[in-house]
Amino acid sequence: MKLLVTGGAGFIGSNFIHYWLNKYPSDKIVNLDALTYAGNVDNLKNLPNRQNYEFVLGNICDAQIVDEVMKETELVVHFAAESHVDNSIIDSTPFVKTNVLGTQVLLDAALKNGKKRFHHISTDEVFGSLGPNDPPFNENTPYDPRSPYSASKAGADHLVRAYWHTHQLPITISNCSNNYGPRQHKEKLIPLFITNLLQNKPVPVYGTGQNIRDWLYVDDHCSAIDAIISRGKIGETYLIGGKGNKEEEITNLKLTKKLISLLDKDESLIEYAEDRKGHDFRYAIDDAKLRTELGWQPEVDFEEGLKKTIEWYKNSIK
Repeated sequence: MKLLVTGGAGFIGSNFIHYWLNKYPSDKIVNLDALTYAGNVDNLKNLPNRQNYEFVLGNICDAQIVDEVMKETELVVHFAAESHVDNSIIDSTPFVKTNVLGTQVLLDAALKNGKKRFHHISTDEVFGSLGPNDPPFNENTPYDPRSPYSASKAGADHLVRAYWHTHQLPITISNCSNNYGPRQHKEKLIPLFITNLLQNKPVPVYGTGQNIRDWLYVDDHCSAIDAIISRGKIGETYLIGGKGNKEEEITNLKLTKKLISLLDKDESLIEYAEDRKGHDFRYAIDDAKLRTELGWQPEVDFEEGLKKTIEWYKNSIK
């Protein structure tokens, strides 16, 4: 099979390419990536079967390039997105262009070139914010995005779903919780805190640090995408959460202290910062549909995943 992976030089996309070529060594992958600040070709070093991998430098908003790489594709796995919430608060324009218009360009090309199988990677942030005792998000939770980033991803989700209902484009969508693991850009919380702590620099905790997140190890995310592509029902959405769900929910402050403990550092390095505008309080996912219908289970416990991630960043800093 020949796959088109968009944004494959980024965090999740590059891990997915490593995962896929290890598991399916005879498949071929074309990676379309614009190499913005968050993309890194070094994320794709040491690939197995490198002869089955091709990198194309290009933007998903460029209809000509997208049409060209779409022609021989059998499956599209769409990761490419602007994803940093803080940046979307400063300037939402790149988020609307890439996340909404770029997705539309891809959908049009997939439709034009024979209704390609299309899997769209989204986020739990499209569902808004939960209170401390609210039930977790599920596939029927109404959309309620609170940031320009999550609003742009919600727009993309709606477009993907519309192409299924209007044109019968064979799509699936997955909305995942916060990812962590190797190759993540250092603007994100876990890699930022790990790299700061390794250098004995302060770690900036927003507000009082009581915001709650559910964490998903990136390899588990990749195996979930695989399950959806292989066994998922066309037109359906699947939510992906971390191992143990409720057990993986943790406040940002507790996570910070866990990282400090694992790195044998001092809590005096915690530095409280002004809270993010419109900061969502809690995300949580009920992924029972994925687990029961497709038989998927995450494998990496949170602390085990953190230790793996710490080791990767230790080696990458050398």
